[in-house]
Amino acid sequence: MIARPLRRARASGFSILGAAMGFALAAAPCPHAQAEPEPTPDENREDWPPPMEPMLFHFAQVDQLEWRANDGHDLFRWDLHGWWGSDENKLWLKSEGDARTSRPSGGDAEIQLLYGRMISDFWDLQLGVREDFLYGAGSDHERTLAVLGLDGLAPYWFELEPALFVSDDGDFSARLTALYELRVTRRLVAQPRLEVNVAANNARKFGVRRGFNDVELGLRLRYEWFRAGAPYVGVNWLRVLGNTADLARDHGDDIDALGFVAGIRFQF
Repeated sequence: MIARPLRRARASGFSILGAAMGFALAAAPCPHAQAEPEPTPDENREDWPPPMEPMLFHFAQVDQLEWRANDGHDLFRWDLHGWWGSDENKLWLKSEGDARTSRPSGGDAEIQLLYGRMISDFWDLQLGVREDFLYGAGSDHERTLAVLGLDGLAPYWFELEPALFVSDDGDFSARLTALYELRVTRRLVAQPRLEVNVAANNARKFGVRRGFNDVELGLRLRYEWFRAGAPYVGVNWLRVLGNTADLARDHGDDIDALGFVAGIRFQF
């Protein structure tokens, strides 16, 4: 009576084990079976989604729109730039200049039209033309220059803009502009700025002689009430150097100017 249930249990266990082995053998791949070839990247290309079209953007910024009080030689000053294009290719427009608001009237202006090509994550190579205008009492002059420059972000978030210029008279000159954004609070930003100009040839009509022409240092403190615009105040110091300083003295111009500035900076 006891042996029969044991034989039945043993027989059931063997049958379950046999069924499990059968399922395992059925699921195992046959060693002689050929694997199906994987589809190549070119197959089913008609089903691929269309490539994304290059996106175009635009940006414009008036970095300086200000009045400068320079010990009786007050100026209205502007410095702006903007671009249109993609991340890799841009069309740049830059302009800067000043106009005297006191006697004698006059001033100077500069316009650049450039093509920019991204050469690294933070740098653009720029090629184009620059047009200079010098106006005043009996001293209106113009000249055209070729431009080769860089525009980008250096380590520690310094914005640098070195450029080389060649005029239509074959005069070589160069400029380095550097600035830094120091956020004092969430809305208060200090911006130190440096600009250095140097020339390899004389251009007396434009008040330039060979050597270092001038160095300009500024510090502006702006309050960003809203992102698009921010009023600011600050100080600006300009020092004419070397042979260019001698030329300025001959014309009765100051070679050292320290002034208070007030203006607005905006972008769109």
